[in-house]
Amino acid sequence: MKPLRHPVLGKALIAGALLAVTVPGIAYANTVGVTVRTPGATSGPGSAFSEISTHADCSSGLISGGGINQAIGTGSSSNGNHVMGTEPSSDGSTEYTGSSGVVGTDVTHWLGIGGSGGAVNASFSTTPYAVCFTSNLINHTQVVMNKISGPTSSSTVGLVTATCPANTVLLGGGARTTPASIGSLKPIASFPTLNNAGHDYGQKAAADGETNPDSWTAVGWNGGGGNSNNTTYAYAVCSGNNIDVSGVTVKVRYSEVSGPASATTGQTATVGCGGQDGKLVSGGAAISGGSVTTTDFTGPGSGGDHLNGSFPSDSSGNPVSDGTTTAAYWTAFTHTGGTSSPNTYSDVWVLCADDGV
Repeated sequence: MKPLRHPVLGKALIAGALLAVTVPGIAYANTVGVTVRTPGATSGPGSAFSEISTHADCSSGLISGGGINQAIGTGSSSNGNHVMGTEPSSDGSTEYTGSSGVVGTDVTHWLGIGGSGGAVNASFSTTPYAVCFTSNLINHTQVVMNKISGPTSSSTVGLVTATCPANTVLLGGGARTTPASIGSLKPIASFPTLNNAGHDYGQKAAADGETNPDSWTAVGWNGGGGNSNNTTYAYAVCSGNNIDVSGVTVKVRYSEVSGPASATTGQTATVGCGGQDGKLVSGGAAISGGSVTTTDFTGPGSGGDHLNGSFPSDSSGNPVSDGTTTAAYWTAFTHTGGTSSPNTYSDVWVLCADDGV
């Protein structure tokens, strides 16, 4: 079946307070610093068809992006833990789920939300990561949210894209699905894209080496079907209004690997910022039908396929520790359900911002 479609949020500037003013004729260096913060793991969910929420917080700097990593245990019950949300938050607990548009400014918290299907075990946990960004040019940020009803049918996707206002740059983004009581519902993709015909207005992801994506896409996946109240949310973290970002370059690095294909197995994919790309500011992940940068997004080979992680890492795919200032890689952790999943792929993105203009 074709993915659900929804018009992307327009790029018209939304009225609000001025976030920063630049003086014409003066050149500003974009000196970027990044620190990854994480509080460690929160246990759970401890019951079927439920979720837990935990958060990472920036003690200094602003959120440019964030991530999540889950412990799942072994055996068939490991299939039950999955990502339900990786998203910005105003205070570490409140979610942006109201009206679409610019929903927050200068956000400093990131949520990691873990959900369960029909099986749980004591090993389940969720670890959130906040990428805390400082720049003497991009000193204000804003969060744009867009949402779509669905998916409701079995093994179908609900795709929605949030687009940054004109004359801003995309720094990162996130995804969320609700409700947790539908154990087969989860976000299976969260990635940068562009709101143009070449990317089918968010249906195709940004490719390796592309620069200055302006949008973020989230894809919901409903393995078992059911519930007319399912919702998928996309979040774009953008620079603030009235900042001269004409000299800023945000570069995409992307990788895709085959699998996982067998039942109850996982796969990882890792990609990093090159030496001339600038600093890591965020990343994204997907489990898909493949070729997501050249064709419209399609779901993976099985309804039970899901994400267990999208996080800053070292080159071997190990999560970085709290306080890391040198993170340069992003890792996607994907997993099948209880059945085989042919023609399934794991996708990972990292966004890298330049250090000077």
